[in-house]
Amino acid sequence: MQAQYDKIQTYLNMDEEISFKEFQAFYKEVIDELSTIHQGMDEPELWKALFVVENLISNAEGRQKETKGAEAKKYAKMAQRLQLYAKNFGVRLGEAGYTEEDINERFQQMFAEGEQTNKEA
Repeated sequence: MQAQYDKIQTYLNMDEEISFKEFQAFYKEVIDELSTIHQGMDEPELWKALFVVENLISNAEGRQKETKGAEAKKYAKMAQRLQLYAKNFGVRLGEAGYTEEDINERFQQMFAEGEQTNKEA
């Protein structure tokens, strides 16, 4: 999940948006990785996976609203499929004792980490 986490941090800090084709390729990369490792993830991987998935969902939903036709439907499907992973990861973090507030706080730290890393690059 580290490679996908690093890539989403780069995408989040870019000035321009990536193309549909690149977005879809990244989505498939994430889904492939999650289908392989989602049951055996340790806590740090779980945090990174949730961060990646939540950001992909948010971006897919935003792009769906800005796009028409077949691409809009594809964005909607991507967001819908990722929701299942997000819910699963959220439940697992909840079972580990984290609250919604803890998750939001951790995400803010992760966003800041990505901004700092990209400033240094």
